[in-house]
Amino acid sequence: MSAEATNPATPGPVTPATPRRRSLPRIDLRRLGRAALLGPASRGRLPDAISHVVEAHRAHHPDADLEPLRRAYVLAESSHRGQMRKSGEPYITHPLAVTLILAELGAETTALTASLLHDTVEDTDVTLDQVGEEFGAEVRYLVDGVTKLEKVDYGAAAEPETFRKMLVATGDDVRVMSIKLADRLHNMRTLGVMRPEKQERIAKVTRDVLIPLAERLGVQALKTELEDLVFAILHPEEYAHTRELIAGNEAQETDPLAEFSDVMRTVLREAGIQAEVLIRPRHFVSVHRVSRKRGRLRGCDFGRLLVLVNEDADCYAVLGELHTCMTPVVSEFKDFIAVPKFNLYQSLHTAVAREDGQVAEVLIRTHQMHKVAEAGVIALGNPYTASAEEHTGPGAPADEERVDPTRPGWLSRLLDWQEAAPDPDTFWSTLREDLAQDREITVYRPDGGALGLPEGATCVDAAYAQYGEDAHACIGARVNGRLATLSTVLRDGDTVQLLMGQDPASEPSREWLDHAHTPTARIAIQRWLTTHPAPAEDDAAEPAAGPAAETAQPVRSAADAAPADPSAPSPGAAITVVDRPDANVRLAGCCTPVPFDEVTGFAVRGGVVTVHRVECAAVGRMADAGREEVAVRWGDTTGCRVTLVAESFGRPHLLADLTEAMALEGAEIVSATVEPPSQQRVRHTYTVQLPDAAHLPDLLRAMRNVPGVYDVGRAQHHAAAPSGTR
Repeated sequence: MSAEATNPATPGPVTPATPRRRSLPRIDLRRLGRAALLGPASRGRLPDAISHVVEAHRAHHPDADLEPLRRAYVLAESSHRGQMRKSGEPYITHPLAVTLILAELGAETTALTASLLHDTVEDTDVTLDQVGEEFGAEVRYLVDGVTKLEKVDYGAAAEPETFRKMLVATGDDVRVMSIKLADRLHNMRTLGVMRPEKQERIAKVTRDVLIPLAERLGVQALKTELEDLVFAILHPEEYAHTRELIAGNEAQETDPLAEFSDVMRTVLREAGIQAEVLIRPRHFVSVHRVSRKRGRLRGCDFGRLLVLVNEDADCYAVLGELHTCMTPVVSEFKDFIAVPKFNLYQSLHTAVAREDGQVAEVLIRTHQMHKVAEAGVIALGNPYTASAEEHTGPGAPADEERVDPTRPGWLSRLLDWQEAAPDPDTFWSTLREDLAQDREITVYRPDGGALGLPEGATCVDAAYAQYGEDAHACIGARVNGRLATLSTVLRDGDTVQLLMGQDPASEPSREWLDHAHTPTARIAIQRWLTTHPAPAEDDAAEPAAGPAAETAQPVRSAADAAPADPSAPSPGAAITVVDRPDANVRLAGCCTPVPFDEVTGFAVRGGVVTVHRVECAAVGRMADAGREEVAVRWGDTTGCRVTLVAESFGRPHLLADLTEAMALEGAEIVSATVEPPSQQRVRHTYTVQLPDAAHLPDLLRAMRNVPGVYDVGRAQHHAAAPSGTR
């Protein structure tokens, strides 16, 4: 949906030149440009510019009514007339290309109509009401779902809030995200002449958000091409090496995969099984992953064999014949037909070997399974078109009621937690974290109900998935009938009984955050801990223990000289007690105030004044306890020292990238602590000196933008729950 995308004919690093698997057809943009400039065809006649879309659409839907497509093209072409892409092509070529991608994957007419119009409301004078009046409520909903929010209104939050809007719309109609994915694929295909830094920014968002969404929606055809295009931009050297490996393999005189396929055809023909055996080359990223895993590649490592049959039973018949007549690699067998993946994928996976050591991976599926494996939710058509039995049966839905039987559990969970993350930065970092968990398990309650959870989830996650914030009262669990701690990692098929306490004052432990993997659980726990901070220490002269204590250091009056002790804080973050300029002042570790925060002070033992942010929960408790409130204000200087906690996934060079990002923002790292990784997650604590506290939001944003970092915040100190109670 960007008028800045460019012509794929322009030299650039993103389009693989080496032949690979049968790819989506590319559009001749110059031919389409000429057709678009000639204007729409006469009324009632299909314009030549959409002939390729119509041909692809009829291949999947021969009886489709093409009139909506004609009218949508006429409106789109006339609305975008005069708008040009950076390549110099008429802008109409972009919605045409996006629509062709969806048509090739089998999208139905309503989705194609919305695809032709998907940029009209965003980039022209056409309104949503006009779209609704002309094409109906469904097309209006789809166009609205993919329309970006204006930066003028949302500023830096425009991108995350646009994705939030699209995801909420996808929860009601998965075709919204189908259009967005096709839109991003065409823009990625034509990214070549943009500035390298913009290419990189778009590629990172595609990698972190859109590729995982394509995987979850089962649209493998889009996912694999997006992966290759991102790979070419973000890792050009590895991409070039992989390209050389593929080219070298194709130059070989013999192809072991072709030899395997000939043997399989003979075996299946003699067994009387009607089947189609195809060689399926791996895409670039897949070859790169295999080369890193296996080292030197052999001929069979560059592709897999795909066997297509007509019925489910034929899949198992093929498997039996191959395992009988060839040498199976038993450890490679997986049955995704009996147990489909959470993204609708179904197939039998196996591998067979021959005497020279070559091993061929084999995928066995029906033609319908293959269609769904490639196109995912797009292949399901309109999920809201109920069958005749549904319309006439006793449980028939009411008129215009949307019932989506294909809505996956991961999407329902995402929609639930995004409501609890109103802050755009929190939503954006949590979304990336959630999408990084790419497998799903199902666990069962004693009453027979099921919970869908990401792989690696614990009993803590199950508790919040089942009870929401009432899970604060959870005291334990039984897994498969045996008592288990809340930190127990669940496996697919486990039965989980959660034990709930009766005390209404029950509260979660901070330690639960170490065992919570779902955003639903983490957000609920963090929200409770934020609103229930640890009680303030009576003796503020003793700083609180833990990482947050590093912010609870004495800060001198602005009139004082710089401290001689290098471990003492800088006078830049000076606090002045209004009526006691010489008072000994300490910043509270529970809320870590920095310049420009609204603050207040309380006199405690020893003549010390502790300074809290006014919204800190400890302020109310100290006032209720009769502590004397003291007026304080920040001094003339704006420097500050603050402790930050970053949470990330473990990866090589993460620490170097994170500290470099902090240095670029002018932060001087005073101390740093990196805890040992736990289940691929790492917790970092940094105390930094900033010359100006106004730079703190920029520093937080820069740290969150480091790949692998999913949460950064100011340190908070909380008392843990009593040992053994949770």
